[in-house]
Amino acid sequence: MSADVFDKLVHAFLGDPAITTGRMFGSDGLKVNGKVFAMNVKGDLVVKLPAGRCAALLENGRAHPFDPGHGRLMKEWVAVPPERARDWRRLADEARTFVGGG
Repeated sequence: MSADVFDKLVHAFLGDPAITTGRMFGSDGLKVNGKVFAMNVKGDLVVKLPAGRCAALLENGRAHPFDPGHGRLMKEWVAVPPERARDWRRLADEARTFVGGG
């Protein structure tokens, strides 16, 4: 299911000429101006957000820290599980704005 939700998310963003797709850490992702802002990693939506926003999502249990597999957590990145897929579009929009500079 999460792959389908992510595919719909990708299609929603591809109408924007600044948005492209690409890979990061071996996962499919969305880029704005060449920088990844969201990706699908093992069924989770992984997004880049300001540190304070990440902390709030972690604190309220809506996300978990993102570890790309080398044992070190990525700053300003959180993983949002498929159970929270209803939040994915909004969080991806936030990430696009953050990474794209407005």
